[in-house]
Amino acid sequence: MNKKGVLVVFSGFSGSGKGTIMKKLMENHSDTYALSVSATTRSPREGEREGIEYFFKTVPEFEELIKNDEMLEYAQYAGNYYGTPKAYVEQKLNEGFDVILEIETQGALKVKEKYPDTLLLFVTPPSADILYDRLKGRGTEEDDVIAKRMNQAVNEAKVIDRYDYLVINDDINECVSHVHEIIKNTHDRTVFKADTIEALKNGLNKYQRRD
Repeated sequence: MNKKGVLVVFSGFSGSGKGTIMKKLMENHSDTYALSVSATTRSPREGEREGIEYFFKTVPEFEELIKNDEMLEYAQYAGNYYGTPKAYVEQKLNEGFDVILEIETQGALKVKEKYPDTLLLFVTPPSADILYDRLKGRGTEEDDVIAKRMNQAVNEAKVIDRYDYLVINDDINECVSHVHEIIKNTHDRTVFKADTIEALKNGLNKYQRRD
């Protein structure tokens, strides 16, 4: 690979299927995509591996990363830090991989502020009723948990228009193909074609008439 990759951030409602989309993209195009690995200060759970599920850090190590502006974004949940280290993402982008990052809306917008070329994708079912039915259909969550997830979705919907694309997940295979095309086409944006544009300008200069 010799072209720089695109940073792709997925957000979406709980139950939208964004995790399944990411998994299938990796399965279908493992030579194209790399999943971003988050850092956390929580202890590893059984079976979790350093650099695979997470980069495990102590609190002082994580705070040093923050201090040195080495995190794309970060937040605290239940007394632990979670965030996205810049170094790993930039390494994979420079290797030519399109790096996929799944984070909530607040973190996604922070990444977009730092890296305006980031592609933001928001995943949703076709309607609110279908979202509710999918959450209910899991059969693994109590009604109060589903209600909390629906309330969260109301707040997340307020910032959808700040994303680059709204991805409707109706048929999962069609959705994965559509997302792959969106990401491929992003490589044709002029911001990713600086070298090509410069070469074209230089090539045209020799044909310029100087009367």
